[in-house]
Amino acid sequence: SLSLEPKPKLEPRTTSMQTITLALALGAAAAFSPAAAPRAGRRSALKMSLSPAAAPVNTPKALEETLKAALNEADWHQKLSLLGSTGSIGTQTLDIVRERPDRFSVVGLAAGDNVELLAEQIKEFSPQVVSVRSPDSVGKLKDALSGMGVSKMPEIMAGEEGISAVATVPDADSVVTGIVGVAGLLPTIDAIKAKKSIALANKETLISGGPVILPLLEEHGVTMIPADSEHSAIFQCMQGLPPNGLKKIILTASGGAFRDWDAADLHKVTVADALKHPNWDMGAKITVDSATMMNKGLEVIEAHYLFGAGYDNIEAVIHPQSIIHSAVETHDTSVIAQLGWPDMRLPLLYSVSFPHRVKMSYESLDLVKVGQMTFKAPDLNKYPCLGLAYDAGRVGGTMTAALNAANERANELFRNEKIGYLAIPKVIEETIQAHEADLKTSDVQLEDIVQVDEWARDRVDEAAKNAKLVVA
Repeated sequence: SLSLEPKPKLEPRTTSMQTITLALALGAAAAFSPAAAPRAGRRSALKMSLSPAAAPVNTPKALEETLKAALNEADWHQKLSLLGSTGSIGTQTLDIVRERPDRFSVVGLAAGDNVELLAEQIKEFSPQVVSVRSPDSVGKLKDALSGMGVSKMPEIMAGEEGISAVATVPDADSVVTGIVGVAGLLPTIDAIKAKKSIALANKETLISGGPVILPLLEEHGVTMIPADSEHSAIFQCMQGLPPNGLKKIILTASGGAFRDWDAADLHKVTVADALKHPNWDMGAKITVDSATMMNKGLEVIEAHYLFGAGYDNIEAVIHPQSIIHSAVETHDTSVIAQLGWPDMRLPLLYSVSFPHRVKMSYESLDLVKVGQMTFKAPDLNKYPCLGLAYDAGRVGGTMTAALNAANERANELFRNEKIGYLAIPKVIEETIQAHEADLKTSDVQLEDIVQVDEWARDRVDEAAKNAKLVVA
């Protein structure tokens, strides 16, 4: 059953490097790690049992296919379909295509109702198929394209049917899943069934749908390449690692907007405060998730599904400078980390070019300019959402779908100033506790995920009202 007793506080432990050297930064796992993953005993120092993985890791086949593709350096070109082309993931992916049209082209674009930006993207990249959210936007888009002098119109569709069409364009090699939230789950499933490589920028696909997605990936012979910073870093660090080489995953976190706040002051938090991320330029939802550290908790669950690691072997550590994007420890205690300036284009680039390394105009990392890097353990009294995510992940099954949906709804209520900041973990905890009665841990189907998602959102609303957490 799900245990949600109060979490013990992990005392911060800071490692400061006044003069940065790579040996000091990367040479010892203890410099990164909190005392233990939340609520876990000490992890096994000798053996980690790996589960099936969504990413191409941990198997001889994955190593062989990666090597084969890497040796084909001269003649490769990726045709991309973008789900969420007008959002931050989509626009940054198009920056990559714009800089390297010899390596990338666009065959499909799915967006919301930002007709003006979508029209500009269509004019520049000439996709075959385009989708907008609402049927009303179809005519507006056609008018905008005609006004811009576009003579060769793409096929324009709307709604779920349109997103599915973009996700399954026959010519597409890879589908970039940049739609926020569980809404990205269904088109991702369509892309998997169409045997498209998945550049995974939508973490909810695995967090909510992991029990459904993993069997589908195996059935259709498809793998997922992570496109977010932390999981891309882990994936890059695992290249060349033998199937039994991984000991531990180390997920770094910025600490979000309130990393320097005292926990006693969090009752004063406003939406504007939560949206002031110190390092990254991201959307509103994920920025609030970073403030609560639910984002890191969700990434722990995603890492479990992507790389097959057990929860006792996935640790989160706060690294305010966001230079080390994550790391892995091998069984010989070596720590391999991926470093770079905070720039989402780099993980996006690797997700669509893997296993190749594409020359780009990005700024190189200057270790002297960085100057120092620091690390400390997360305080679970300050960040209770992180502990809730570990709890839900260990339960598995539909519990992670309940957690994700509850968080999405609580996050939305907070951003709309319907509940206070400290109410977010309260309504999430109440919701996942209530889900114990209907928990399903085996033979989970897509219908189960969809049903739990809808139920959890309603339950958050109910919990907020019953606890009188709704702001008048």
